[in-house]
This record gives sequence, structure tokens and C-alpha cells, in this order.
Amino acid sequence: MSRMTKLAGERQLKNYTSFGQTLRNSLTMAYRGLLKIKRTPEQLFDVTFQPIIFTLMFTYIFGGAISGDVKSYLPVIIPGILVQTVITTSIVTGVQLREDMDKGVFDRFKSLPIARIAPLAGALLADTIRYTIATVLTFAMGYIMGLRPEGGLGSVALAGLLVIACSWAISWIFAFFGVISRTASSVQGISMLVLFPLTFLSNAYVPVETMPKWLQWFVNVNPISHLVTAVRELCNTGTAGWDLVVSLIGAAIIVAVFAPLTVRAYMRRT
Repeated sequence: MSRMTKLAGERQLKNYTSFGQTLRNSLTMAYRGLLKIKRTPEQLFDVTFQPIIFTLMFTYIFGGAISGDVKSYLPVIIPGILVQTVITTSIVTGVQLREDMDKGVFDRFKSLPIARIAPLAGALLADTIRYTIATVLTFAMGYIMGLRPEGGLGSVALAGLLVIACSWAISWIFAFFGVISRTASSVQGISMLVLFPLTFLSNAYVPVETMPKWLQWFVNVNPISHLVTAVRELCNTGTAGWDLVVSLIGAAIIVAVFAPLTVRAYMRRT
């Protein structure tokens, strides 16, 4: 056997990792992400202050005009704030991924005997903690202001899990941007350009019927609107309707499309 063939075989053996090892390495990298948050707690400012500020601001500004009073507006606005806050938080995944790649952190990972995909998978797993914090704080803020979900605690927990799962799926899009973009600022700019119209041109804050006819068609097909409606139905009535199914199908499609694209681009870059 030639030396070149032998080296190629050794390289393939080195790059091969079992599923169990990949999972362990990914969890280790996720723990690294949590340690980063512990050492730099300012990373949590967006998931701690944003839900509080947005809930207070939008409720007291729009509550009287849209629902007549704040208490009547809470069942409408809290699901909208929840979806908008948690999904916006998923942008951080791509930004931090790009920053680590720019600093050469991933280059150092390449010299370690770990699965190559572990740093990417670990970053995505660690960010689910951020989504959970934002979800809990938003519901807690709503409860303090007087929200009493009629769907019950179980339906509220299911609504929170739905938002976290959909945000994790969307984070694959921003992770893809993080891998292919040149700078962290460009990742944030592109991500906001995509996310801004989706979150604000939805039914998160005002009824669709109050919008111009030409805008209603976009709001009705907007996936964010379906997710907000699903969360409202779970929290306010405890029912799971068609919008929940649409949200889960949409999340699955996003992962099916962007996960392979992100992994492929990541493998080429690292």
C-alpha cells in the first residue's frame, strides 16, 4: 500500500466519529457556551431586559387603543411579545458563531480529537437556554401585569416549548449566515433585514382586520402569524389548532433545508 493511500486512510479514520462521540462532544461544546454566559453575563441582556421593556412598552402604549384596557390586551400581546423576543434572540447564534470563527477559535478546535461538527452543534444547543430564559421572563412579566392564561399551566408550558423549538429551527438560518458572512456586523444586518418585516408585519401586536387590504394577505401567510396564533390558542383556550401544525411543519422544513446547507458550508470553512 502506497504512503499516500495510507495517509488518506489515517485521515479518514481521524475524521470519523461515532454518533455517541459526536453527541458527547456537542454537549461539551454546549457547556462551553454556558460557561461563556456565566463569565460574561451581559450576553443575557437581550433575553432579560428586552422581554420586560417590550412587554411594558407595547402593553401600555397599545392596550387602551386596541383592546380598551391593559388587562384585555394582555392575552393578545404576551404571545406576540414572546414570539418576537425569542425569535429575535436567535440572531445571536449567527453573530457569535461568526465572532468565534473570526477569532480563530474554531481553528483551534480542529486540532482537538473531537467531531468537527461539535462546535456548531454545541453553539446551537447552548442558545436554547437563552430562548428558555426569554420565554420564562415574558410569561412571568405577563403574570405580574395581570395575565391569567385560561388554557392552564400545561398549555402554557407547551406554548413555550413550541416557541423554543421554532426559534431553534430558525437559528439554523442565522447560523448559515454566520458561516458564509465575512463579519459579525454583516450577519446582524442581514438577519435583521430578514426578521424585521416578518415579526412586525404579523398579527403579533394588532388585529389583522385593522390593516390595509393589500397588507393582510402577507400577514395571513406570514409564518410568524401562524406561530403567534398557535401560542394564543394554547395559552388562552388550551386548544391546539391548525396553526400549531403549520408552525411545526414550517420548523421542520427550515431545519431540513438549512441544516445541511449550514453543515456543508461550515465543513468547507473549517
